[in-house]
Amino acid sequence: MHRRTFLKALATLPALASVSGRLFAAPVGTPYFLLVFLRGGYDCNHLLVPYASDFYYQARPTLALPRPSDNADASLRLDDHWALAPSLREHYAPMYRKRQLAFVPFAGTGDLSRSHFETQDHIERGFGTGAGHDQRSGFMARLAGVLDERGQAIAFTRSLPLSFEGGGDIPNLALSRGMRAGFNKGQSAALERMYADTSLADTVREGMDLRRQAASDLQQEMQRAGRGAIDPNGFAGQTRRIATLMRDRFRLGFVDVGGWDTHVGQGGADGALARRLNYLSSGLAAFAESMGPDWNRTVVAVVSEFGRTFRENGNGGTDHGHGTVYTFLGGAVRGGRILGNQLDVVRANLLQDRDYRVLNNDREVLGGLFARLWGLSRSQTQTIFPDAAPRDLGLV
Repeated sequence: MHRRTFLKALATLPALASVSGRLFAAPVGTPYFLLVFLRGGYDCNHLLVPYASDFYYQARPTLALPRPSDNADASLRLDDHWALAPSLREHYAPMYRKRQLAFVPFAGTGDLSRSHFETQDHIERGFGTGAGHDQRSGFMARLAGVLDERGQAIAFTRSLPLSFEGGGDIPNLALSRGMRAGFNKGQSAALERMYADTSLADTVREGMDLRRQAASDLQQEMQRAGRGAIDPNGFAGQTRRIATLMRDRFRLGFVDVGGWDTHVGQGGADGALARRLNYLSSGLAAFAESMGPDWNRTVVAVVSEFGRTFRENGNGGTDHGHGTVYTFLGGAVRGGRILGNQLDVVRANLLQDRDYRVLNNDREVLGGLFARLWGLSRSQTQTIFPDAAPRDLGLV
């Protein structure tokens, strides 16, 4: 049986691994690494709140999250500048207190196109602006090659991501996915019937038609930006499957999650984006639990192609930006800290008067992490991220 066929068969039998012990012999002591790619460019200010900035509250009159207070629905203070969003209190806050969670703000790539596809590709390839490299090779594939662990790498995606291209026979395993618009057909019809015999009938019908069209357009845009990635809702069930396979066989993993392109109706502390981030954090907490003792040798990196504009737009959302926040969690992470180069969150420090700057380059941060996690030499990190200077932020 081919390995790819076997993996698909194995995925249909989740109980097998839970009752029979490890299915494969895995090297003892080897770290686990999972890359979670949030496709669509998430708004990092709905995760890490710059509560000390008055400019933040001026720029986001409807989207700004509350400052830390004794209120259970307020943001949770992390230091003198940053707070954790209320939607992440349940799952991320305990990890932060256990020092298993760290944040790197002002993070991202040097790509300034603000294009989903160009920036996603730029990150996944892992090359700088220099020429002469195999542009179809992904940095996760090169990492697997350096570690000689191609047989222990897997993508939990419908098709092999660019991150793993050029790495030989690396398997991919699709997880369930799906996105829905705000109202289904039955709900829309019920609302129209309610107003059928009133003076508002035409207005309601036109409004529902417009809403359906807008929802369809936005859904299509989010799906394009997500490139077939799974939806955050139900992510916890998928991460348990990921943990089962990684514990028993794989050391390097990749999964992408879509639905972060929030141009319209982003919402505040209990809005649509807050719910998605809660689903994400719930899924990663489930992954941590399912990894069991192996969580102590695990690092999860959560990245996105870019952040969002610092100011909210006229549609209750945010637009394509630049700098963002990377999240690192795991039992191997030296967490409970906010790391990397930072600036005061004031208007004068914005890039082009609209975005967070990138002060912590993705290739440098990940290169430094890999060097520490696996004890890589400079020549090995150069193979993974050519012409980059790895920065050791003390993540592990």
